[in-house]
Amino acid sequence: MTSRRSPLIAKLSRVLGPGLLTGAADDDPSGIATYSQSGAQLGYTLCWTMFLTTPFMVAIQIVSARIGSVTGRGLAANLGAVLPRPLLFAIIALLTAANVVNIAADIAAMAAAMQLLVGGPAPVYALCFGIICLSAQIAIPYRPYAQYMKILTLVLFAYVATALVVHVPWNEVLLATLLPHLPWNRDAILMLVAVLGTTISPYLFFWQASLEVEERRIKERRKAAPLKNDDASARRRFGPIVLDTWAGMVLSNVIGFFIIVATAATLHAHGTTTIDTAAAAAEALRPLAGELAFLLFAVGIIGTGLLAIPALAGSAAYAVAEAFGWKNSLGLAPWRAQGFYVIIAAATLIGSVGALLPINPIRMLVWSAVFNGIVAVPLMAGMMVVVTRRKIMGNFAASRLLAAFGWLATVFMGAVVAAFFVASVVG
Repeated sequence: MTSRRSPLIAKLSRVLGPGLLTGAADDDPSGIATYSQSGAQLGYTLCWTMFLTTPFMVAIQIVSARIGSVTGRGLAANLGAVLPRPLLFAIIALLTAANVVNIAADIAAMAAAMQLLVGGPAPVYALCFGIICLSAQIAIPYRPYAQYMKILTLVLFAYVATALVVHVPWNEVLLATLLPHLPWNRDAILMLVAVLGTTISPYLFFWQASLEVEERRIKERRKAAPLKNDDASARRRFGPIVLDTWAGMVLSNVIGFFIIVATAATLHAHGTTTIDTAAAAAEALRPLAGELAFLLFAVGIIGTGLLAIPALAGSAAYAVAEAFGWKNSLGLAPWRAQGFYVIIAAATLIGSVGALLPINPIRMLVWSAVFNGIVAVPLMAGMMVVVTRRKIMGNFAASRLLAAFGWLATVFMGAVVAAFFVASVVG
């Protein structure tokens, strides 16, 4: 039995990489807080959104991965060829600001979860988590670091387990999932926008494109060679990219679905309709669902934070370094890519300090969502211009089907952002 499994596991480990890690990073503590608030506030009402967003997420992440693997360069380097420099720098500045705010919110949630588990001072935990994440990115070479991240994705299944250890009326869940409906009031619309917006975040685009370049460097054992110059290698690579991306995005949304279900079945069912943070959701679960559900939820917050913070800091570093033409790779020693690692260190440490400030966590999440929303639409439009341009992509410009879904995802995100601002102004 073991001899048959090992080759399969080894093959999956080779195929599943950037897409899996990107999808896992999407379920960060901030996302967990959003899904938890959805479950607490609206019950099972928004379960259907987890399946609606999947094809849009897959399409735009395949676009991102295709750009990185075909050109051998990250997203910012390619966007520089189609966007005016001032617009590119504005997008990267907003991306970096949003990522730092998101890091602060995530570390604050991780520290609060650790305090719930073992007691002690949350500020000390916040600084420790920041140092741990930074040290791992600097000290561990890319190949073992990527393997460690793949193993860590297993922590996401804590939320599946949480839903399975509490009483869930699955017939109600199925009905809400298959028959979409939404109360037409301001709070429900804002919650819908928050849930949809948290699944499609700009940092994921930069992260997956850059990880594809890193994978090329490993496979070629030299500078990443553009796949557009090697038809055979490109066609061999595209199949695994699609499989990897589907696996990562489906995992991300399935976990989000189970978080909504778990919190709806416990918090909403017992009259708790407001959750400020992911840690608050874990704490509220304890008297309603028992110690095991609380433990799984809290441990999941810490694990997902360890997955997401490197993606947030790393995507900002890749974007800034590419825009300025600096060397950038997690496979390079810090002294060979100093500017790149300075950005990683600055984003992580500023986020750690930000987690100590007496700022309402929900306010941090709102500002992060606003920044991400502003950045996402022009960024996605720029990506679609890149991936459909033969001058950049050679024979591997996007097919009509991929282009159609990519542009639909862009329009969809634009509608989400517009709805967010309309609901905010009207309210």
